[in-house]
Amino acid sequence: METEIDFYELLQVERSADDKTIKSAYRKLAMKFHPDRNPGDAESEAKFKAISRAYDCLKDPQKRAAYDRYGHAAFEQASSGGGGGQAGFSDIGDIFETIFGQGFGGGRGAGPRPRRGADLRYDMEITLEDAFHGKDTEITIEVSQACEPCDGTGAEPGTGKRRCPMCEGYGKVRAQQGFFMVERACPTCHGRGEVIESPCRNCGGEGRVDKPQTLEVNIPPGVETGTRIRLSGKGEAGPYGAPPGDLYIFLHVKRHSVFEREGTTLLTRVPITFTKAALGGTVELPGMDDEWITVTIPAGVQSGEQLRKRGEGMPVLQGRGRGDLVVEVNVETPRKLSAKQKDLLREFQETETGAECPDSRGFFERIRDSFTG
Repeated sequence: METEIDFYELLQVERSADDKTIKSAYRKLAMKFHPDRNPGDAESEAKFKAISRAYDCLKDPQKRAAYDRYGHAAFEQASSGGGGGQAGFSDIGDIFETIFGQGFGGGRGAGPRPRRGADLRYDMEITLEDAFHGKDTEITIEVSQACEPCDGTGAEPGTGKRRCPMCEGYGKVRAQQGFFMVERACPTCHGRGEVIESPCRNCGGEGRVDKPQTLEVNIPPGVETGTRIRLSGKGEAGPYGAPPGDLYIFLHVKRHSVFEREGTTLLTRVPITFTKAALGGTVELPGMDDEWITVTIPAGVQSGEQLRKRGEGMPVLQGRGRGDLVVEVNVETPRKLSAKQKDLLREFQETETGAECPDSRGFFERIRDSFTG
């Protein structure tokens, strides 16, 4: 099982974005996460490599077309050398042949290739706590699986297949149309190169049947909305015994009541009294690790000022360490005061010199100078 992030999500663009938009988004993100601008920051370096890989794919029209249709699986088989039992394409030519036609493929003597089963998508919603701690869960989906009685061959047990007499096993037939030779799928075997003597009664000769399948899914700590988990070989079974496709689980993190998230950074807004803002103090916040976090409020803090707690954010996906917690202070002005409180404030007002609030003093001095000068 692999965890991957969609290329479009990485570049923060829509799937319909044009080349100019993709290029602009890449340049902006590359400048933000470039290692020269973030020396010693392993997370920024990993992010830079990821967005560079995404842009390298999406800037090429043929690679982008392959990715839009097959996702990461379009290129994984070629890079992995076909190991690990993963179903995919043997080379980049297979991808373009599938998308653009036989002009990219091999010669007539190669014979038909078995067509792997379709990839499937499953959308899963998780909480921010699940994204922080990670989670093992199960899902049940209805999916085409290999027929057990015929073992996916489509032939009744005890019978077999024979070479198609129409195309002689090639799976395609050619016909002359004017000056051109046109090649089409064989109408007898439908491109398989073989015909079944006696179709399986359980699957009707298809080699697969629909039935529920329960799968275990491991969600690692640090995932976010757009993270994709691949379950290799858990997609639709291929027809007539062909390899199965993959199942892709797209994660969506629910909105949290306290925290917002930007990458590995958690952000929250905390209202404090104006007396605490003036005198300083502390506030207690619940951490994602079930521990309380003490945030020190410095005396004289201003509304909108951000306080940072290092290492109290989200974990780095497939990495080490955690991001930061950013606390934005919101100074709350009291709406209801007792008579004693009002008297105390009037007493404080009488002793004000203007030095207590230099920003306000400077602002009104500039207004006065602009109208008197």
